[in-house]
Amino acid sequence: MSNKQKTIKSEITLSGVGLHTGNTVSMTLKPAPVKNGFTFVRVDLEGSPIIEAKAEYVVNTQRGTNLEKNGVQIQTSEHVLAAAVGLDIDNLIIEINASEPPIMDGSSKYFVEALEKAGIEEQDADIEEYIVKEIISYKDEVTGSEIILMPSDEYQVTTMVDFGTKILGTQNATLDKISDFKKEIADARTFSFLHEIEMLLEHDLIKGGDLNNAIVYVDKELSENTMLKLKKAFKKDNIAVKPNGILDNLTLHWANEAARHKLLDVIGDLALVGTRIRGKVIANKPGHLINTQFAKKLAKIIKTEKRNYVPTYDLNLPPLLDIHQIMDILPHRPPFLLVDRVIELSDRHVVGMKNVTMNEGFFVGHFPGSPVMPGVLIVEAMAQCGGILVLSTVPDPENYLTYFMKMNNVKFKQKVLPGDTVIFKADLITPIRRGICHMQAYAYANGKLVAEAELMAQISKIK
Repeated sequence: MSNKQKTIKSEITLSGVGLHTGNTVSMTLKPAPVKNGFTFVRVDLEGSPIIEAKAEYVVNTQRGTNLEKNGVQIQTSEHVLAAAVGLDIDNLIIEINASEPPIMDGSSKYFVEALEKAGIEEQDADIEEYIVKEIISYKDEVTGSEIILMPSDEYQVTTMVDFGTKILGTQNATLDKISDFKKEIADARTFSFLHEIEMLLEHDLIKGGDLNNAIVYVDKELSENTMLKLKKAFKKDNIAVKPNGILDNLTLHWANEAARHKLLDVIGDLALVGTRIRGKVIANKPGHLINTQFAKKLAKIIKTEKRNYVPTYDLNLPPLLDIHQIMDILPHRPPFLLVDRVIELSDRHVVGMKNVTMNEGFFVGHFPGSPVMPGVLIVEAMAQCGGILVLSTVPDPENYLTYFMKMNNVKFKQKVLPGDTVIFKADLITPIRRGICHMQAYAYANGKLVAEAELMAQISKIK
């Protein structure tokens, strides 16, 4: 499997009816830049406001997963998001001239077809994936619904549903590989029970429904009054109940189509986490509420782990640059040379290391009896790593000096003490231009982040 992010090659437009408004909706799927994720754009509103597909924007889950940001809404977002995830797409712009995507046939089928027709292409950025290392769960004690996420080699989903009715009892569905989404899940249509349809019709909440975009399970006696309402709503002269308990004009694609559609919804709702997931989801009695509650919990866990993330390096391996090679690049010399080794070096990042010993001169006065490495020297060491990064781009680094230009958002999290090994990691924020290096730098020791800063420096040729 490719480790590159993906988007679509060209834009494509679909039209259809909104399930709850009954209005014709036009939706255009467009390529998106790397790290964009999935974003909805309301082109029918002034300024074309953007609503990112994130769990934090879920405001309610009645009849679908509904998002809202700054008063702008997107309803029933899950089917188109499931299609994007099911095709391994990372970045997509979804322009829409109404609050809800077209319902189409109640599945993800037509969205999948449109995305494939637009073409899918790799982008110049690695995928961002959350690798599950331990079990994460969420349970609704009232309904008994539960979602469990556990480690797995790839993204897998199992749904177990129990509707508590004779006509539609217990069903299970499993997707072992996301590449099977199109074949096994995409065509699974949404469904409702007759008593739910009656309530929606009574409250004028299902104007775009017909027998081609929702399976209706008849869980109660079909009265003449209800029959008349259904005929009017679905624009049918005749409506009958099939032997398998669903209204006619539809044939089930699978006996467990309801469970498969619930699986489709899980994938669409968990797209709101904002990153790919490598793990196995087991959803017992899933629904939009518990799906999105779990998505919110997982998004917070990922955010916390990213904030506290500490990279690991094998310090027993030979360094990429030893102290002698570093001195061939940097103009600094002991006691002010604060990088002992370079572990990694590319055109966009550098990783360096320093062994802090009690013999450091600064410990004499900082502080007697309680030696602590000065924070300013930690920042200097990060900057020296940045100097190595920028000086590696010129053929004669010995003829250059490096000068600080700016530092922002400097934070110190932990003390660095004698005996610590400090790892410095610096990543370019913008490409190096005119010898200016703008980078985000971190310092780690003892498995913890000890300092971070946004730094800018410039190299200047010695006259």
